[in-house]
Amino acid sequence: MPDLDSLSILFVWTAIAIYAAAFIAYAFDLARRSEVSSDARLVRESEAALVGAGAPVVDRSSSSGADAAGDASDVPVKPRYVMARIGTVLTTLGFVFHLAATVLRGIAAERVPWANLYEFAMIGTLLIVFVYLLVNLRVDLRYLGTFILGIVVVLLGAASLSFYVGVVPLMDPLKSVWLVIHVFVASLGTAFFALACALSILQLMQTRRERRLAEALEKPGPGFLATLPSADRLEGTAFRFAIVGFILWTFTLIAGSIWAQDAWGRYWGFDVKETWTFIIWVLYAGYLHARATRGWRGTPSAWLSIIGFTAVIFNFTIVNVFFKGLHAYSGLS
Repeated sequence: MPDLDSLSILFVWTAIAIYAAAFIAYAFDLARRSEVSSDARLVRESEAALVGAGAPVVDRSSSSGADAAGDASDVPVKPRYVMARIGTVLTTLGFVFHLAATVLRGIAAERVPWANLYEFAMIGTLLIVFVYLLVNLRVDLRYLGTFILGIVVVLLGAASLSFYVGVVPLMDPLKSVWLVIHVFVASLGTAFFALACALSILQLMQTRRERRLAEALEKPGPGFLATLPSADRLEGTAFRFAIVGFILWTFTLIAGSIWAQDAWGRYWGFDVKETWTFIIWVLYAGYLHARATRGWRGTPSAWLSIIGFTAVIFNFTIVNVFFKGLHAYSGLS
């Protein structure tokens, strides 16, 4: 019978496989959205051609209930994005295996399962999926599925291949209640930053499409963008996620300073990890300020959101692996 950590590894790879299937389902959903957009454009062009030829214009909005019932073909049917639903079901199933893997790792280690780089990747990606699924209960963000699941598969897969370490006892500085609070809040903040980044990428694509439409260009961009909210709405949603992430990251910075005082007798020492955590805070503070300033809304603020999340990933990977300092708790030799 496999031990709990071996079972955890099995569940992690099962979750990765299911997430990859969800990624494919969401990709097919974007293709379907492009098809719906193309069909709608052909209908508009056909109606415009008929009007140009002198055909009467039918005002469906003034049709009586009887007329509408008598000609069901004239009633517009809202497209059903079946592959998006399948992707969400698969994502939920993958989350269950992911959660089980994380819990089993914690039981095997007899502590919270986020004390090294591999475990941080597990809890971080788990929270990204959790926040994504939770928000979808209130707001339909399934069009983000390809971006979110792509990030999760890459990060979790890379961590499982490159960062895995066996269960070992905690180092003395990590034996603190702040391990539970500080790292979990940082992981949760990262989850909100991930969603804000995905929305900002779509915002840039939508902005380019809207600009090309205004210039009456023949190919404004990927067809699925026509089924998504406007660039302004995408920006507003990203901004709200970034606010939550920024609040959590501010707490992370403060909690880290308190923990540093307990562990090393000083609140701040410009350790490389501390410095990068502060750089990320500054980037997102700049993003929030830029979004609140009229001249920096739109594309500039979106790029700040993307750069901020890139700095988070850099801090999580490159800084933890290649930079030496007091925070060298990756577990890698």
